[in-house]
Amino acid sequence: MDLVGNWNYPSNYIFGAGRIDQLPQCAKTMGMTNPLVVTDPGIAALDFLTDIKSSLIAEGLSTHIFSAIKANPTGKNVAKGISAYNDGNHDGVIAIGGGSAIDAGKAIAVACKQNRPLWDFVGDGFELIDPSLVPPIIAVPTTAGTGSEVGRASVITDDEKHVKNIIFHPKMMPGTVVADPELTVGLPKKLTAATGMDALSHNLEAYYAPSYHPMAAGIAVEGIRLVKNWLPKAVADGTNIEARSHMLVASSMGATAFQRGLGAIHALAHPLGAIYDSHHGMLNAILMPYVLIANRPAIEDIITDLTHSLQFKSKGFTAFLDWVLELRTELEIHHTLAGLGIDDSRANEIGEMAVADPTAGTNPILHNAQAYSAILRCAINGTL
Repeated sequence: MDLVGNWNYPSNYIFGAGRIDQLPQCAKTMGMTNPLVVTDPGIAALDFLTDIKSSLIAEGLSTHIFSAIKANPTGKNVAKGISAYNDGNHDGVIAIGGGSAIDAGKAIAVACKQNRPLWDFVGDGFELIDPSLVPPIIAVPTTAGTGSEVGRASVITDDEKHVKNIIFHPKMMPGTVVADPELTVGLPKKLTAATGMDALSHNLEAYYAPSYHPMAAGIAVEGIRLVKNWLPKAVADGTNIEARSHMLVASSMGATAFQRGLGAIHALAHPLGAIYDSHHGMLNAILMPYVLIANRPAIEDIITDLTHSLQFKSKGFTAFLDWVLELRTELEIHHTLAGLGIDDSRANEIGEMAVADPTAGTNPILHNAQAYSAILRCAINGTL
């Protein structure tokens, strides 16, 4: 089977090894003449980004690279990006990187011409956005985790309040995605594992979210299957293009599926990331089994169904939980949040923040703050 395709699902999606060479034409097709390339400092230092810039220039496109973005992008990062966009008279955004760069790029694009502070658009504030002022966006993922390349939202940290805010608008979904698995080959094992577990968390929480969306549920099952079969191979051999390809698609599938909803894994990971500046995928990976146990009364039957769909040798909730634990061990993921330097000194505060997080509303059980604090303490102490 040739792992290549041009899809319109959920947007124009150009997939396959070597397809990055089509980026300049994509930019011109979308009307860009002077795009701002938004990426992170790590990507900015790599040879392939120099090659991308050269290919854009060779096709007659002016461009500038903005890379002042943290691993958990902040409002200040976005503000500097907006200044770079407007100062350079740019007419589109090409976001290249993992979820951080793509989230920041989308936020820059949606806010750059609105003449309002970014935080005005949080929650129902998306109605204040004038969609006619949002420039075209292209996303080029270099990790297989967040799936931000097919998402209609960005997660941006408020620097002053240390809270992660979700900015949403349909126009934030990139009009074109260039998904080339060759760009993910250089990702270190640790980040391959963490981002892959992020993709799993998206598919898993979308699968058992209580809202009715059979299409999203079906996508989630296949996304989990791809992670199960290919993440260990991608971590073991980063040059395995077949594994990298399947994981890149699984990542986009997770973000497509989670329009059905997310849940307690993300409700806890968001405040933890804002306070401790920890890697989002790693937080999700560590929290996953503890949240599964907390949600067990509401999800045991549907997780049992999942083990049948995925043809587990043993069926049922316990078999699935054991697989998650074994997968984390194989990928050398920490068993506890203490391994990331997180203690329980702010557990009560984080419990309150988790309840307020938008993703808590689609968890199968509407845990209160005390329950979230208890889950957190279990994840810190390693109590299953």
